[in-house]
Amino acid sequence: MPMPWFLLSLALGRSPVVLSLERLEGLQDAARCSPGLSCHLWDGDVVCLPGSIVSAPGPVLVPTSLQTELVRRCYQETDCDLCVRVAVHLAVHGHWEKPEDEEKLGRAADPEPEEPRNASLQAQVVLSFQAYPTARCVLLEVQVPAALVQPGQSVGSVVFDCFEAALGTEVQIWSYTQPRYQKELNLTRQLPALPWLSVTADGDNVHLVLDVSEEQSFGLSLYWNQVQGPVKPWWHRNLTGPQTIPLNQTDIVPCLCVQVWPLEPDSVRTSICPFTEDPRAHRNLWRAARLQLLPPRGWRLDAPCSLHAQATLCWQAPGRGPCQPLVPPLPRENVTVNMALEFPLLKGHPNLCVQQVSSWEKLQLQECLWADSLGPLKDDMLLVEARGPQDNRSFCALEPSGCTPLLSRASTRAARLGEQLLQDLHSGQCLQLWDDDLGALWACPMDKYIHQRWVLVWLACLLFAAALFLLFLLKKDHVKAAARGRAALLLYSADDAGFERLVGALASALCQVPLRVAVDLWSRRELSAQGPLAWFHAQRRRTVQEGGLVVLIFSPGAVALCREWLQDAGPAPGAHGPHDAFAASLSCVLPDFLQGRAPGRYVGAYFDGLLHADAVPALFRAVPVFPLPSQLPAFLGSLQGPRGPRLGERAEQVARALQPALDSCLRPPGTAGMGRGMGPEAGDRT
Repeated sequence: MPMPWFLLSLALGRSPVVLSLERLEGLQDAARCSPGLSCHLWDGDVVCLPGSIVSAPGPVLVPTSLQTELVRRCYQETDCDLCVRVAVHLAVHGHWEKPEDEEKLGRAADPEPEEPRNASLQAQVVLSFQAYPTARCVLLEVQVPAALVQPGQSVGSVVFDCFEAALGTEVQIWSYTQPRYQKELNLTRQLPALPWLSVTADGDNVHLVLDVSEEQSFGLSLYWNQVQGPVKPWWHRNLTGPQTIPLNQTDIVPCLCVQVWPLEPDSVRTSICPFTEDPRAHRNLWRAARLQLLPPRGWRLDAPCSLHAQATLCWQAPGRGPCQPLVPPLPRENVTVNMALEFPLLKGHPNLCVQQVSSWEKLQLQECLWADSLGPLKDDMLLVEARGPQDNRSFCALEPSGCTPLLSRASTRAARLGEQLLQDLHSGQCLQLWDDDLGALWACPMDKYIHQRWVLVWLACLLFAAALFLLFLLKKDHVKAAARGRAALLLYSADDAGFERLVGALASALCQVPLRVAVDLWSRRELSAQGPLAWFHAQRRRTVQEGGLVVLIFSPGAVALCREWLQDAGPAPGAHGPHDAFAASLSCVLPDFLQGRAPGRYVGAYFDGLLHADAVPALFRAVPVFPLPSQLPAFLGSLQGPRGPRLGERAEQVARALQPALDSCLRPPGTAGMGRGMGPEAGDRT
């Protein structure tokens, strides 16, 4: 099959001539010889040990030159890799030695021709191949018949198929015999690179530049080259001619690779991973990494690429400095991303956190995984029990200054309360978190020891202050609501630019109600810095804590995403753009609806003419779903709450603000504005 034009140009430069690459089928290596020779390839690779040069006992076979040729090794009809074929040219080296008595007497007395003493020759030829990160050695047995054995003459060659290598790499090849009669041959070749594919960066702007002819059609795929599991493409397009494709700076991670191939049968796919050593890519990878709790005691580090990191548990006291690692007694373990791991614990505790320490700039990732399920941090004292021989036990309390022995004279809280803490431990008031033959960990409540003498006085003062504050709130509730407004977090799927303008018009109008509105359109910088999932977590927690509502704005794209999650348990990682907060939030929104926590926290909405009421998935009808602008008064009343002011006039103002953007979305496609520009967010998502 002839080599496609743009790969042919790699081997021949800008002026290609007629050339084709031979196709090899299957995975097996093979060897063949020149006519008259016989050869055999040993099974498997051998150890490369050239050894020292020894003297030849007579005529021997030695390699004289090396030649290489690019071929294709194909595993399936359309799955081929480049391979280096090596030809070793052989010659006879040395002569038969004459016996000492024959040299003294000469041969004049015996004019009859002597029988030729040469015979067939056999040699073991080693081929050593290196192309980072691959290194191989193979052994070829070659036999030359006696008729071809002429000292100093070439006898032919042996050809090996083949060593796999990638475009753009430098390959080094050595050849010698065992035993070795001369210095080994060596050959270095630089395989063609990809002059037409490059990456440019200008500040935070990164572009893929493809310099090919205007008539050349090719496929382009961006994927994460993960160590565990198969390759997962997250963007794919079929393109024609030269292209400049923008990449989001936050999408750049070390394992982000580019794969290019011609849109022709039996084509070779070429991949490069240009960000492997990019410090910015490694920082982005740590920002994208997330720790997830897997009940009852499991956890997982989710990341698009492999991370060289270690994990340990630590104890985070409320408001008292950094998290203190529990090493020892608990060991530090290596982490495999996207794989479930188990905590060596008996019980969970909100103060227990996981720390990830990386080998790249010593960055740290810390998550207190039980904070959501077990509540906020507690003012508990962590006791470390050490067990020695003959049931000898000692206790210390973990404090910012270190582990303080309980019965010591130190001026710390644990030392002052040492006897009381031991009594609590023996009376069963402490929670055992971990236990083995060498020790244990206990969490002891400290609430009863905090300001015991003043608890009644403080309680009375707090009750009095609470009563005054309640009276103040009852009188000023209406004024406060009008001045401050209730919080509302808008979540939507960015179907196109027109729909984004419509959501932006709604958000701006709600700010005049007044409401305190959060929407990803106004938080692009935070989204880029934190990632959509972390941004949504922070906004949702703030909105719920302040008594606000999360507004789900349904559109055809949002409905499709919801159905995809409900049917397939979520799309593939990276299947949506880095600013798509709606897609990122579904992993947290859906559990609230499935577990009945949505009423009072969520409301739904959709725009008249863009979506029918029946299109909203049944799961989300557990909360009110309002068509806009036809039910704006009820929608605004739900956002404001029962004590909100009358909103008839405000509803009319919001409707007038929405109408131009809504009319623009309802126009025929030929008259509407163009959608998103070209780039990974606008391409076909696979």
